[in-house]
Amino acid sequence: MTRPHSSNTGKRRRNRARAEGPPGLSSEQRDACQDAIGYRFKDPDLLDRAMTHRSATQGKTAEWSNERLEFLGDRVLGLVMVEALMERFPKLREGELAPRLNTLVSRKACAVIGAELGLGRFIIVDQSERSTGGADKPSLLANATEAIIGAVYTDAGLERARKITLKHWHKLLGETTETPRDPKSALQEWAQGAGLPAPAYRQISREGPDHAPVFTVAVLIDGHEPLPGVGSSKQLAEREAARAMLTAIGGPA
Repeated sequence: MTRPHSSNTGKRRRNRARAEGPPGLSSEQRDACQDAIGYRFKDPDLLDRAMTHRSATQGKTAEWSNERLEFLGDRVLGLVMVEALMERFPKLREGELAPRLNTLVSRKACAVIGAELGLGRFIIVDQSERSTGGADKPSLLANATEAIIGAVYTDAGLERARKITLKHWHKLLGETTETPRDPKSALQEWAQGAGLPAPAYRQISREGPDHAPVFTVAVLIDGHEPLPGVGSSKQLAEREAARAMLTAIGGPA
């Protein structure tokens, strides 16, 4: 007895096998993403993984998502920025270099770079995440930016990762001529000058895995709407919230 539609059955099995594999970019998306980054991957699977958010991993977060590459890229970024600052400011002490470094490696800086590169066009998320603006969220852009650095490091080593990172951080590095003022201190001084109690900070949420948490903190000042800040630590989130409040009230940045 002849088995009907055997070729269709085989095709369905192959499609199902592909569907069960890790998500990836199309060849056109890969080309466009690599053009934006300025690097061609020897192993394009690394680029796919760097662009894959955990929501699209079907439970295989460690194997398929960009979290491990983000973890690596964060460390590579820190090393490259420390080297760049020490070369740029040979006479500054550690306490003067630290605030500059914090600014350059902040989630905000990584999100800005990710937006400039247009990475939101390539981040792979599931439909529910996309419906809430997932691919263009600053947190996802920051994650993808760090993951790209980790992917380049894995694909080609430190020297190439350094070259790519310095290329995209060139403008931010050029803006580090003055010591950045701590926004929490500036906000507290503003509140005191206005005769108000010191600002209070309240943690709103903590999301993400243990190795890459994302904190959201709100800053509260009498007579003003609370404003949130997001960071990889509670302290960084408080600084971002203070910076947002300073912008809103027109205080010293």
